[in-house]
Amino acid sequence: MSTALWILLVSMLMPLACAGISKFGGADRYDNANPRDWLARRSGYQARANAAQANCWEALAMYTAGLVAAWMGGIEGGTVALIAGIFLGARIAYVACYLANLSTLRSLVWLVGLGSCVCLVVMGAQRVA
Repeated sequence: MSTALWILLVSMLMPLACAGISKFGGADRYDNANPRDWLARRSGYQARANAAQANCWEALAMYTAGLVAAWMGGIEGGTVALIAGIFLGARIAYVACYLANLSTLRSLVWLVGLGSCVCLVVMGAQRVA
């Protein structure tokens, strides 16, 4: 289960990385006094990075729920690590696709990430009496 927990840590940091990307570059400097207003005026990769940040937070909740379900079901650590690795790969690909404006591929890798979380919950649920 330790691999899955390290992936949890990476998943917790991914939204922060996306936030940093959304604030980098552009014509005007980041406005820390009014960050949401400033981000709302972004376009291009900055707007996509900000949207990816929001999705990373949402995916983090699903992944955490999957880990809890797998833990409650006593799912073998190697199995959880494999599925967690699939989740992480999908999330990294998702952010890359978002930044590159590859919307169809982004949706497909999002489904892979969602599927891995659903898989963890279903496996855990099947083992809980």
